Amino acid sequence: MTGRADTAPVRVVVADDHEVVRAGFAGLLATQPDFDVVGTAYDGAEAVRVCRARRADVVLMDVRMPGVDGIEATARLTADAPHPKVLILTTFDLDEYVYDALAAGASGFLLKDVTAEQLFDAVRVVAAGEALLAPAVTRRLIAEFARLRSSRPERGGDQDGPGAPLAALTPRETEVLRLLAEGLSNPELAARLHVGEETVKTHVSRLLAKLGLRDRTQAVVMAYESGLVVPGTR
Repeated sequence: MTGRADTAPVRVVVADDHEVVRAGFAGLLATQPDFDVVGTAYDGAEAVRVCRARRADVVLMDVRMPGVDGIEATARLTADAPHPKVLILTTFDLDEYVYDALAAGASGFLLKDVTAEQLFDAVRVVAAGEALLAPAVTRRLIAEFARLRSSRPERGGDQDGPGAPLAALTPRETEVLRLLAEGLSNPELAARLHVGEETVKTHVSRLLAKLGLRDRTQAVVMAYESGLVVPGTR
């Protein structure tokens, strides 16, 4: 997040190369008293400029745009400190570019045919600092493209391989990471581990810090890429 006060409206930027889509999402968001649409952008480069100039909290980012696309724009924005949360917009629920955008630091994704209420809920979720992981399609998307990428080299027991960064985690933190990759919410994690939600939040914060990750979405990506979780073996 960008350090806004809890009582202040969420500052939102909408980036899409189609004017009708930009105007439609911006118009919908503007109907909500807790949102302030502070700008729109027609491509990734403009999105980066507008977000930085207007101090956006959340940007709805089309993944496919001419010039600087949504992936590169996401990487540029999430390299900033502080930076807005990025919510990727896509037409296809199995779009290979979405996985790349998540790996670049996006907090989640939405299909462009979402309902107004789903759009509002998604912006509020990522603005609050949570990853948009609840929909089953998101978990399938991450798992599928992690599976495709994991087929590049054979991921065996090499301790210097992809799983090596996880060595810094305690057994409990590793367990929490594995459950995060299943898409469990904090209440579900607490129930599974028989601990309080505050304890879960502490575990999540610590594992993110140890792994140098931005948010829960990044943790899920790492869980798959490291081989800690193997897609399709839930």
